[in-house]
Amino acid sequence: MSVVVFVGPTLPHERIAEYLEATILPPVRQGDVYRAARDRPNAIGIIDGYFEGVPSVWHKEILWAMEQGIPVFGSASMGALRAAELSDMGMIGVGQIFEDYRADVLQDDDEVAVLHGPAELGYPALSVPMVSVRATVAKAVADGLVSLANADEMLGVAKSIHYQQRSWESICQALSHLKGIADFQAWVQTGQVDAKAEDACAMLRKMAEHFARSTPSLENPIRMERTLVWKGLRARVDVETTNGHAVLDELRLNPQLFSRLRERAALSLLAQEADVRTGNSLDRDAVMHQMSLHRASAGLPRHSDLMQWLDDNDLSLDSYEAMLIDNTRIEGAIADRKNRIEVQLIAELCRAGRYAEFRDRAREKAALSLSTSQMANAERLSMVLWYFETILDRDIPDDFDSYAVSLGLPDRDALFDLIEAEFLFCHRTDSSSPSGA
Repeated sequence: MSVVVFVGPTLPHERIAEYLEATILPPVRQGDVYRAARDRPNAIGIIDGYFEGVPSVWHKEILWAMEQGIPVFGSASMGALRAAELSDMGMIGVGQIFEDYRADVLQDDDEVAVLHGPAELGYPALSVPMVSVRATVAKAVADGLVSLANADEMLGVAKSIHYQQRSWESICQALSHLKGIADFQAWVQTGQVDAKAEDACAMLRKMAEHFARSTPSLENPIRMERTLVWKGLRARVDVETTNGHAVLDELRLNPQLFSRLRERAALSLLAQEADVRTGNSLDRDAVMHQMSLHRASAGLPRHSDLMQWLDDNDLSLDSYEAMLIDNTRIEGAIADRKNRIEVQLIAELCRAGRYAEFRDRAREKAALSLSTSQMANAERLSMVLWYFETILDRDIPDDFDSYAVSLGLPDRDALFDLIEAEFLFCHRTDSSSPSGA
């Protein structure tokens, strides 16, 4: 069974694994459901999606997915909105938020919209959705903490605050004149209701139940109309994919590079899956460090240089961020498994038939017993220049510490020790070599 779920700030990835095994994708945007549906998953679940600044998911791509026999579930946020609009055509809506939109109790997008943090931090919600405010206030009324009159005022004030600034602190501050607001503010820290998360979990349960009791595909789906606009979207997405296949075909003609990049891509996928299983969240500082390293190595000091590089490489800012996140995950996975990787490296060296060569060289170097005085007499800068420019035929790294860590070394001093030993080994005098006839 293959299932795709679009999710962002509503639920952490590890919560989804509690209900079903799924491919987890970022909040849905225009074209994403069509891309996912082309791979013929058994079902698609939509929880989160973009509302502004990024084109939202189209109704037609959801209808097209259902036409292919793929059940599409929606809940909590963008999923609830689209399900309310398309439930009569077969989309499966789940949860109270969906029901309220379908019954016209809720109408505005800002009822579910939230401001959230970046992907590398797991899309943390930075504001409170209005649907959660309504559910929390209703609970406070039921618990006898808030009167009906005060509840109406609280909801009115919360609704008047822009969704990006809506928080319990801003709501309570605007209601500071209200009797008992301090008690409510203290209570809400543990008593608040996360309405979107509850509905999202209900959708995941329903999806799991759906597969437990029935065949995955839809029967007798409605055929959607093929408009020119829809054909244009499909053509644009298909061209993106075709271009990607063509580039990969060119890469395959360079088998050494293809093999190296394929292994790196596999490592990226394994690191992503490990983060989902363990619930690890990425450190934003680590991602920013990766960006600094990349911009330095690629020669992109100015913002305009970076934007031109993105354009040259058919990347958006979002896809560039995703690339940096992947690299951060990979480096973190390598660092966490340093000792085990070193053992495996020896095994791989044997498999490649190169172990004896490197072992004999290491023994020969150790037998020379390079003295401290020899090391002191060597000029470090000249040795570093020799190693990178002559031996490796590349520029000197901008960040020696990061370069050293990438080789499994603790810091630049350990790197310099290796370079010095190599320099003296390669420039050893005849007197340091075994006597010959």
